[in-house]
Amino acid sequence: MTDASATLPVIALDPLSLELDGHRLIEASAGTGKTFTLALLYVRLVLGPRDANDKAAFPRPLTPPEILVVTFTNAATMELRDRIRARLVEAAELFLLAEPGDENNPLVRLRTQWPEDQWPACGRRLQLAAEWMDEAAISTIHAWCHRMLGEHAFDSGSLFSLALETDQSELEMEVARDYWRTFLYPLDIESLEQITQHWRTPEELHQALSRFLAHAEALGDAPPPQETLAEVERERCRALSDIKAGWPQWVEELSEALEEAAGRKAFAGQKLNARNRTNWLDALRSWANDPQLEHPTLSDAAWARLSPSGMAEIWKSGEPLDHPALHALEALPAQLQALPRAWPGLVRHAVHWMAQRRHQAQLKRAEIGPDDLLTHLDHALNGDSEDRLATRIRRQFPVAMVDEFQDTDPTQYRIFQQVYRLGEAESADDIGDDERCSLLLIGDPKQAIYAFRGADIHTYLQARRDTAGRHATLTTNFRSSRGMVTAVNRCFLQAESYPRGAFLFRGVNSDSVDGKSADDNPIPFIEVGARGRDEVLTQRGSDQQHHALPALTIWHHDSETVLSKGQYRERMAVACASHMVELLQAAERGDAGFSGLQQLDDHFRPLRPGDLAVLVNNAGEARAIRQALARRGVRSVYLSDKDGVFASPAALEIERWLRAVSHPDDGSALRSALASPSLGLSLADLDRLAGGPDQDELAWESRVLQFRDYRQRWRRQGVLPMLHRLMNDFDVPARLLADDNDGERQLTDLLHLGELLQKVSLELDGEHALIRHIAEARHNEASGDDSHRLRLESDADLVQVVTIHKSKGLEYPLVFLPFIASHRRTQASDVPLWWHDGTRRQLALSVDDEIIAHAETERLAEDLRKLYVAMTRARHATWMGLAPLKELEHSAIGYLLAGGAELAPDQLTRALERLASEESGIDVQPLPVVTDIRIDTRPAAAELHAARVPLRSAREHWWIASYSALQLGTLRQPSLASQQQLLLDAESTETAPLVVADDADMRLVQPGNEPTTPQEANTRELASEPVDIATQPEPRSPGTLHRFPRGPAAGTFLHGLLEWAGEHGFAMTASSSELDDMLARRTRLRGWDAWQPSLRQWLDELLTTELPLPDANQMCLGQLEAHHYQVELEFWLASHSVDVRRLDDLVCQHLLPGHARPRLEPDTLNGMLKGFIDLVVEHSGRFYVLDWKSNHLGDHDQDYSVKRMREAVLAKRYDVQYALYLLAVHRLLKSRMADYSPSQHLGGAVYVFLRGTTSDSRGVHAECPSENFINALDALFRGATRPDGALS
Repeated sequence: MTDASATLPVIALDPLSLELDGHRLIEASAGTGKTFTLALLYVRLVLGPRDANDKAAFPRPLTPPEILVVTFTNAATMELRDRIRARLVEAAELFLLAEPGDENNPLVRLRTQWPEDQWPACGRRLQLAAEWMDEAAISTIHAWCHRMLGEHAFDSGSLFSLALETDQSELEMEVARDYWRTFLYPLDIESLEQITQHWRTPEELHQALSRFLAHAEALGDAPPPQETLAEVERERCRALSDIKAGWPQWVEELSEALEEAAGRKAFAGQKLNARNRTNWLDALRSWANDPQLEHPTLSDAAWARLSPSGMAEIWKSGEPLDHPALHALEALPAQLQALPRAWPGLVRHAVHWMAQRRHQAQLKRAEIGPDDLLTHLDHALNGDSEDRLATRIRRQFPVAMVDEFQDTDPTQYRIFQQVYRLGEAESADDIGDDERCSLLLIGDPKQAIYAFRGADIHTYLQARRDTAGRHATLTTNFRSSRGMVTAVNRCFLQAESYPRGAFLFRGVNSDSVDGKSADDNPIPFIEVGARGRDEVLTQRGSDQQHHALPALTIWHHDSETVLSKGQYRERMAVACASHMVELLQAAERGDAGFSGLQQLDDHFRPLRPGDLAVLVNNAGEARAIRQALARRGVRSVYLSDKDGVFASPAALEIERWLRAVSHPDDGSALRSALASPSLGLSLADLDRLAGGPDQDELAWESRVLQFRDYRQRWRRQGVLPMLHRLMNDFDVPARLLADDNDGERQLTDLLHLGELLQKVSLELDGEHALIRHIAEARHNEASGDDSHRLRLESDADLVQVVTIHKSKGLEYPLVFLPFIASHRRTQASDVPLWWHDGTRRQLALSVDDEIIAHAETERLAEDLRKLYVAMTRARHATWMGLAPLKELEHSAIGYLLAGGAELAPDQLTRALERLASEESGIDVQPLPVVTDIRIDTRPAAAELHAARVPLRSAREHWWIASYSALQLGTLRQPSLASQQQLLLDAESTETAPLVVADDADMRLVQPGNEPTTPQEANTRELASEPVDIATQPEPRSPGTLHRFPRGPAAGTFLHGLLEWAGEHGFAMTASSSELDDMLARRTRLRGWDAWQPSLRQWLDELLTTELPLPDANQMCLGQLEAHHYQVELEFWLASHSVDVRRLDDLVCQHLLPGHARPRLEPDTLNGMLKGFIDLVVEHSGRFYVLDWKSNHLGDHDQDYSVKRMREAVLAKRYDVQYALYLLAVHRLLKSRMADYSPSQHLGGAVYVFLRGTTSDSRGVHAECPSENFINALDALFRGATRPDGALS
């Protein structure tokens, strides 16, 4: 350890003796068991003190709802909850079983601290806590703030019902449009031209400024745009005038000097000829004399030549020309760059106004965003002069543990600071146990890499100062091998020896720790010990023995010239991929893998692709290494912080597909969709569809018709069935699954997106709204829902390509860092820039050299922390790729090697030699030889065996059936015409489509798909009706439906009219003003406009006609009150092994006996029988079943005689149908009426043939079965062996 860090007292943390009363800062380096320690402290808090003398414990036992555990992601929350629950369960078992345990187990050592007679009570307390974990206060900081605002609404000044809206993009977009209308629309043309240089649309304004709305206070305010533009223009004109002040004279003097020098041939005339001199000086003269012209129109050659160095280069005799104009021209670009700009003021005003407007809109909507949760609670605590809110929260959660504290920000820290009185003196002895509190801050400042999310490492430093003297450190690494820990220690201890320390914080603050030595480096690198691992990474050598591989290998690309970033990326990608293939090939031979620690040949496990991880900085690097791996047959998966499914390539493809499907006649949209890689069209196919004179018109028309069909399917069935059909038509699944590299990932994303779009389409109105949704989701995915990413189970078997940010908290057996030297320095064009001024974090919209220097230092410091994270992910070995790069010393790895000193190619070699000293665990090797060897990493297909036969008997066969299921077979086969008409009708009706599956035409007749709605039940019943294919006949006489179109669509139409009438009230229908509108709308959709008058007259007559009932009474529909009938009554009947032939025999014996009829096919009903009754009516104390029949029996009234209708009933077996309907009503009445009697209350069935209501029979077939029949039918469905009342 260096002298600089030796002054820092390092207190190793013992989780069994750490004092839990008061505030503590726990620093946990990578792999040192932070989560394990946190769970162990949780166990101690549940147990409480052993006795009154136990000063290390919290003063009283706590329950899970009293221990607040805060972290920063939902995934971490779930992991913490599971780990703590597991630790509680394990501890409870140890205490309750009282069996000897491993003394190396901290829980066993914890048990020994307690008297043995208290073990059962301790075990029970821990057991109860484990069972209580579902109510444990473990959550993200945002979820906890939301809970506090809701539970303490009075004290926090919050609304009682405050909806948390995680996606504020829609509201913020609306606010941006309001700002645009309010301030930018009224501007004049010249001002608008300046605005459009920054934002051309409200969408661009929102996209550019939405990330600053939470930081409005850090920006400062500004006047409205019109005033800002005017003021900046005045300042710019003044500054430009000052710059040009001497130029008119300088131009003339320079012209004379150059001409005089040219005359005596003082310079190389071909390099500054007369034409160029004239043109360049004229341009300068025009610029100097034009007050509005900002930049002189000079070429790059002119800027280079008209400078002191340019003149010196071409001067031949005497002293080179040295004129003030040359020096001024050299400084001119910087002066022009420094001219006042309107952009900072425009941004400040827009952000302030939009933030305020968003807040007002949130109040109106009673909603709040995630970031607003923090600021709201912070303001409530800060404005609570009586400390009432903080006291309530503190009593509710006496102890809080904040995990990953290095990722906090000032607002989050202020909240905990105010609640737990952090920074105040320790609790006095006279404070009661109920008032005691504790705050444990757990984190690692060396892993603070989320500044782009708002995390502020200076907040951690403030907490470190506030907890001075109460720090503890985890000092043993449990993740990595000893060699890996040694290598990382070696690297960062070298960096710690530099003047600014390993992480550039030495000298940033100078604080006193307990009055002792100064702490001049608040974030030092402290060497950690290693527990080691039980296995070691080995590879068989030439001696046929397994040898351990180096822990840290640095590939050095020894080049005498500096590489460009592109060359570095390309060479490192192919070299790294080649070495990975070499390792996997060795693993296939059994030469590379993991061996036992004692005997390297024991317990050998070959290396697998899933053991390898490549850590990258961005998607470009990921693409380079994945392409290199793919060319060598190695499959990989890419994971990043922006890996939402809407950010995947599949989202762009589906958006193009949807645009083409919604507008199939748009050639541009259709060609864009057809060119999608997943559709797999060849270049020749696309060329035939590319437009122009050579386009294959037949092929193009075929594609247009194909996408029109997709549009119809989308409208009829939904977006997901349409996408399934499209993908099947283009063989997308088969093609992608055949792609060994990334096809499975791509197919999974396509299917996942389809499901998400189907779900959201239920809440959106129309195709364009869905397309707009996916377009916005693609652009906003960076702040989207984590659940939008589907992971494949097979991803774990692939090489992992992961961003360094995403890898934090994870570990991998082997890690490759081929692009670790990549970096990008901070530039003036990077505004806005975040930087810290030593007091607080600042956001700069305009920068100078000092601000850029501050920001560059912070960039390098964070890159060093990223380097630490990357180098501590591996369990066994890490490989890094280095090459001479421009300004390599400004990269994190360059600083680690040389401390900021220049790293030329030869200096890089010497720096690596210094680092790889003996026993460092570091090996410097040349860049691996690039090869094109391919390897097959696919798992071997499992051998297929004969299908297994179950030995146990199958359970009872149980299913759901309907009346129509009894009539399938030869009796009732749907015609193709009827099916087509039903599908066409489904497309044109206002109601929901009848089918949702791709094979819609088959679903109508398949017995396994029972109807779920009255419309589907009616469709199933009418499927065998004849269809009028020709033009629909016109009505011959008003009020009759004899010639009304035949077919299932017509039947569904008539049923729909009567259902509408019943729901609106039969008594009210005739006089309803909505009737004509309803008829006009429904007839127009089907092209039956000519039938509207007849339908109106027919319906009026039906509602006023006295319909005959089975008991010789009559009933008029128009006189029924709404509470005396029920439309489309759904029923479910339990059926226990009902023999269909026995059912048929019973019906034939009791209903219309002696008349021939088709027999039902043999079958058994076991399960539930369901159906829908068109109308159930209570009339004069009796209950009737009414059913509407649209059967066409002829074109005259006499065709609807009692005899003809009876024949139709028997032919269609409606007798079975109304028998089942009456049984359903019978069981309903029996369960509802105490004095129910079938003979008294069950009136019978009334089947109304709607085309015959003008005949003498009124189109009614009526029958009332006997009570014996009803009882026998009931017994049959109950499963009685011989139904009561059945006749022999």
